[in-house]
Amino acid sequence: MDTVGLWSLVRFAHVAGAALGVGGQLALSLVILPLARHLLAPEAKDVFTAAAGRRFGLLTGAVFLPVQLGTGWAMAWHRGVTWASLAEPGYGRTLAAKLALFVVVMLAAAAHGLAHAKGRPNLARGLAVVSLVGSLGVVLLATALPVT
Repeated sequence: MDTVGLWSLVRFAHVAGAALGVGGQLALSLVILPLARHLLAPEAKDVFTAAAGRRFGLLTGAVFLPVQLGTGWAMAWHRGVTWASLAEPGYGRTLAAKLALFVVVMLAAAAHGLAHAKGRPNLARGLAVVSLVGSLGVVLLATALPVT
């Protein structure tokens, strides 16, 4: 595989990982969980939604995060990004904003899981919304970055 093909594969894995993560959040929030609330008995709904959340969290930790972090680091390295360049106007600041928002999203997602586990559904729902909206913001910032 030539260098161009390798970097195309790295970018594909990064975009596919983002699509899995954000698309999964949207599918759960807008399709699967509302249907579960309307079609399942309360006990079955609780078991189903908890299992769906755990499975999505497991996929996030085992697949999504490692792919995003590995491919993101590789693309930044390939482009010559340094800590200092993250403060520069344009690409650097946009990437810094994307990274900062990504950290917020991951913290909100982790806090969502904890709130759900501790039986605080209102807090869990609010944190899920923060995570979803933040994820959409990460994608928006990513579209402002030129191809590496």
